Amino acid sequence: MQETETKQVATDPEVIVQHRRMVEAVLFASENPLSVDDIAERLPDGVDVEAHIEGLTETYATSGVNLVRLAGKFLFRTAEDLSFLLRREVDEPRKLSRAAVETMAIIAYHQPVTRAEIEEIRGVSISKGTLDVLMEAGWVRMMGRKRTPGRPVTYGTTEDFLVHFGIETIKDLPGVQELKAAGLLDSVDMALEKMGGMPDPSKSLEEAEGQIDLEEAIAAKERATLAGADASGMPEDGDTDAGDADGMDDGDANMDADTENNMA
Repeated sequence: MQETETKQVATDPEVIVQHRRMVEAVLFASENPLSVDDIAERLPDGVDVEAHIEGLTETYATSGVNLVRLAGKFLFRTAEDLSFLLRREVDEPRKLSRAAVETMAIIAYHQPVTRAEIEEIRGVSISKGTLDVLMEAGWVRMMGRKRTPGRPVTYGTTEDFLVHFGIETIKDLPGVQELKAAGLLDSVDMALEKMGGMPDPSKSLEEAEGQIDLEEAIAAKERATLAGADASGMPEDGDTDAGDADGMDDGDANMDADTENNMA
């Protein structure tokens, strides 16, 4: 019988307060969002990380900074209603081009998606630089190759994309009407409507892989059909060899008969 390890949690009030301060310090010092496991690795045994995160979230809910959860991880952020105070403290970020914004939206809602599919939706070709900018920003990554002829590369969003835009999961992406209201889909909304509207952003990658397998099966069937058609137009090897062999035997027999007649 396998023994299960029971995690001992501190019960001393003073120790609990100290543990909460530790969790708070680790989160405050980190440049990146941390998961529960990430925090636990930095702390001694007996710290109930989840309970302390819940307590800190409540404590900071009305403060100038909030403890928020993004992409399954936690970090401190300035309260949204105070963001105007920091506008003079940061450099104006470089804005994405229109093509990059549209490409980013298509990847987010259609992932995993190939470059050709992005171009089909937008109605125009995209430069390699557009995808490079999104990948250098850490918002887009290559997810693998599609199981279709040519094996094109597919693209999808990253964890940094969720963190940067304040999204917990891909399910929290805004709907098509919200994007249109923000002016992000003016040039591609007609294409999306022709395709049946915006796809469900919560569609799992497993479903996408299933579609890829189906496309590969269809392609394989077409290749087999073409191969069968080519084979039906060619003589069988056995018939060709037999015919050639018979012809050679008859010729040899005729030559032997002529030789005997001349000698006689």
